[in-house]
Amino acid sequence: MPKTRADLFERLTELGVRTTTHEHPPVMTVEESKDLYEKIPGWHSKKLFLKDAKGVLWLVVADAMRPIDLKQLPDAIGSKRLSFGSAELLVEILEVPPGAVTPFALINDEAHRVNVVLDRSMFEHTAANFHPLENTATTAIAPKDLVRFVERCGHTPCYLG
Repeated sequence: MPKTRADLFERLTELGVRTTTHEHPPVMTVEESKDLYEKIPGWHSKKLFLKDAKGVLWLVVADAMRPIDLKQLPDAIGSKRLSFGSAELLVEILEVPPGAVTPFALINDEAHRVNVVLDRSMFEHTAANFHPLENTATTAIAPKDLVRFVERCGHTPCYLG
């Protein structure tokens, strides 16, 4: 059974993590999210759910405005050729639909199948913003607290940039 937004917030509270959540109409893409950037302070990102040529899964969390070249990314993260993971695989593994991809979905990856890549530029901000398992809200979290959450979910992130 996938974790809910309430389950996520309960886990964050257990970790002593403070967050702020902003409700908004559903957004599916970075382009649709741009209107929110002025209203919600902090770092904004794009999340790429990828699969490499060996079947290894990756969640890349990068600055929303950073261009990502899927031909160069494998060398940067130590993977084979990358392609986007299917919507079906995303739902199976992270248990969120397309448009709601978020590092918070690692709470659902109890088998630890996903490798996590975080953009170092996130640490230049006091808050990073992500969907809380649904795309009708954005939750701000301190970058160091996001890393602690990711690690407590059983993942060791690697870093980009």
